[in-house]
Amino acid sequence: MNEELWNEALNEISDRHLNEAIAPKKKSRLPWLGTVAAVLAVSVLTAVFGPALLADPGMTDPSGNPVIWNTDDPKVTDKETSGKPDWFDSLPLVRPLSSPEYPEMAPRPSDPHDYSSPAYQRWNNSLRAQYDQPKGYASSLKPFFRELIPMVLTETDGNAVCSPLNIYMALAMLAETAGGDSRQQVLDLLGAGSIEDSRTQAGHVWNAHYRSDGTAASLLANSLWLDESYYYNMFTANTLADHYYASVYQGDLGSAEMNEALRSWLSEQTQGLLDNYINNISMDPDTALALASTVFFRARWQNTFLQQNNTEGMFHSPGGDVPATFMRRTFSYGPYYYGEDYGMVRMGLDYNGGMWLILPDEGYDVRDILESGHVLDAILNPEQQRRSSVQVHLSLPKFDISAETDLNPILASLGLGDLFDPATADFSSILPFAEGDCLGKVSHAARVAIDEEGVTAAAYTVEMLPGALPPPEEEVYFTLDRPFIFVITSADGLPLFAGVVNQP
Repeated sequence: MNEELWNEALNEISDRHLNEAIAPKKKSRLPWLGTVAAVLAVSVLTAVFGPALLADPGMTDPSGNPVIWNTDDPKVTDKETSGKPDWFDSLPLVRPLSSPEYPEMAPRPSDPHDYSSPAYQRWNNSLRAQYDQPKGYASSLKPFFRELIPMVLTETDGNAVCSPLNIYMALAMLAETAGGDSRQQVLDLLGAGSIEDSRTQAGHVWNAHYRSDGTAASLLANSLWLDESYYYNMFTANTLADHYYASVYQGDLGSAEMNEALRSWLSEQTQGLLDNYINNISMDPDTALALASTVFFRARWQNTFLQQNNTEGMFHSPGGDVPATFMRRTFSYGPYYYGEDYGMVRMGLDYNGGMWLILPDEGYDVRDILESGHVLDAILNPEQQRRSSVQVHLSLPKFDISAETDLNPILASLGLGDLFDPATADFSSILPFAEGDCLGKVSHAARVAIDEEGVTAAAYTVEMLPGALPPPEEEVYFTLDRPFIFVITSADGLPLFAGVVNQP
């Protein structure tokens, strides 16, 4: 094959997809800002090896798997001379990189309660197509969420927020790229029996949490970033594209252009809400590949707060009293949930789950509640709830909190420490010929904001603890004027967001 034509084909594809990745796109925003949230997680694998091109699906490595291959760097040809496959010198044309096709959803009708209208039927059918997943499809994830959430939320004495679901999705993608013991360690953490089980479960999770109907939004996006100086198992790259809706980009990772492309992709997927963190993200020159996963969520309250009912007051934060605007409403004999060290109410979100607000009892703080696990056990096991129907007077401060978390030490303590060590890490599923590859940095950032119109996620039901606790009085004043916990879960109860508000 003519080498000049080869290089021209590669440059045309790489430049075109790079321009698509970094080109500014028109953002569609809802008229209210307060009900927005975004989360991102980025996993980066670093290695030292030679260049690669995307090859035809017919090309296979010595194990029979398709590979992405290139021979431009002498380091590769010198090292691999004795083990070159027969087709090494007759490489096919480069193929384009991939972009996912997201499910199409019917727009929400102007009257969502006109159940007989064709518009409602189309909308309802499109919701069911996403949300009707097998019963118990995510049950095995409960122990993972139960371990993860306290570890992330107790890392700081300030505000803390994360997206457990987003971290799960990033790790499910990571499992696809790993091999041997490294893959098994990720699967064990996620409670998956095999990579096929994990892949199927991730598909259910993705579809159950994707919504784009013109009003509410729950948007999940993934991407794979490949350095042109490495070669890859194309089967794994295609698996991420086909089963995780991952966009695939290739270029000189660590260059200014590719760093800007990654930031632009992240900013676009999170609608600019995390740009103060995204602007600091960059890939080192020795980065072999990067995995990026994002969640954007927006929904209205089922019953909005009236602004005229707001009051100004003081929030008793650990660092001292701070002024806050409290939104107020009264629920007539609504459900009030309680355990041995907390009280909790649920604010429903319009056709999209709800938000749990957890207030520690006097004598306890949020760290006590998180470390005891009572609340998380309750939320992850709704069939064990303890509740009482009482009149609840709710005072909830408006807040907009964000946080960035280095997940490396957390993932290491959860059993993935070997993946950060080049002596023990195995990423042969994506880097079949590399040596010394390991997980470099896993960063996570999240933001949650609420106002009178809505909130940034969905909530879950609560597990109740054994023992006989006295029911509350018929009237409860639930005033969140000191540090509290929130959990936003999706319509099927998985924790999309969790956080601690130490200062609104």
